[in-house]
Amino acid sequence: MVRTPLTPEERERGERLGQLLREARTLAGRTMPDVAGAAGLSAETLRKIETGRAPTPAFFTVAALAGTLGLSLDELLVRSELLPLL
Repeated sequence: MVRTPLTPEERERGERLGQLLREARTLAGRTMPDVAGAAGLSAETLRKIETGRAPTPAFFTVAALAGTLGLSLDELLVRSELLPLL
């Protein structure tokens, strides 16, 4: 099965999500291995998400990271969405 290429909007949304997760982790004073381990992920997977190299992580991965960092999934969704140009 061939995966369709991501749109520029999907890539940008993934970069925003990664940035939000990185900011939350940094503000909490937690290391990448600490957060990744608590969420049941490898540090490399978290690194890819935070840098936008994995722009479409699975829902359960995002949910695990949000729970580990004390973030609301609703807030992540809203803050990751692209704002329309006026």
